[in-house]
Amino acid sequence: MNKSPISAVNGSRKSRKNTPVKKRLSGKTNSRKKKGTPRQTPRWLIRVFAVFLILIFSALFYWFFIRPYSYRWKPCIGDKEYGVCMPLGYEVHGIDISHYQGEIDWKELVHYQSPDYPLQFVFIKATEGGDFKDNTFQKNFESARQYGFIRGAYHYFNPGAPASKQAEFFINTVKLDSADLPPVLDVEKKGLHTKKSLVRAVKLWLDLVEAHYGVRPILYTSYRFKTNYLNDSVFNKYPYWIAHYYVDSVEYKGPWKFWQHTDAGTIPGVDENVDLNIFNGTLEQLKSLTLKKNISAEKQ
Repeated sequence: MNKSPISAVNGSRKSRKNTPVKKRLSGKTNSRKKKGTPRQTPRWLIRVFAVFLILIFSALFYWFFIRPYSYRWKPCIGDKEYGVCMPLGYEVHGIDISHYQGEIDWKELVHYQSPDYPLQFVFIKATEGGDFKDNTFQKNFESARQYGFIRGAYHYFNPGAPASKQAEFFINTVKLDSADLPPVLDVEKKGLHTKKSLVRAVKLWLDLVEAHYGVRPILYTSYRFKTNYLNDSVFNKYPYWIAHYYVDSVEYKGPWKFWQHTDAGTIPGVDENVDLNIFNGTLEQLKSLTLKKNISAEKQ
């Protein structure tokens, strides 16, 4: 029986819809699955990357946390006293203290110190910035003289406070007597200063204090800080007190008078660790640095 024209057309449409479309859809679906499959990172590459990270973190940990203190575990070339290796070739030793050391038993400190490395001078923190007075200064300053130490007083420089105000505060707080060491300026931070403005501020403090006491102050700073920020010829005339820890000898090439060689000293009569220092000279040369008269009393 012959099909009608309409039926023939509909039949051809159905056949076109069923077979070719399914093939086209099936092809598209397969291609999407292939494109969406993620590549897996090889295990060996992950292991190499992990080892690399471990090595980097180990190196950083050693550099910042182990290396600066490794000197403590090195065998001493010379003698070990006060819990640390003592520098060779120096005969005059001392300490510096502040409220961080707490209350000091001066009798015990004098009685039990090493006979081979007696402590003969002590620097005591007096002031900081323009308004902070160390609450142990007066007692420690008087006790140091009472127990026979050559004593000195230092000011901790605050880069955020005016240098003139800091100098005035130190002068009003510290009354130096004959046989005392020159005043000390401790500079460890530059704050918002440029190198040039820091040099000006430090020099102003030194000038004002020198004009009052009639003696050149001592400039204290670390080896790195001096090299980076205060390596200026205007400071050449001032006695330099260098802080440089865990080294066998001073690496600074210029002249220096004092060397703070460790912050880990253990001293009888002091509960906390103490900074140990040496003077670059003889005891007589140290005494020659001291004030010859009571300048503060004369100016009152």
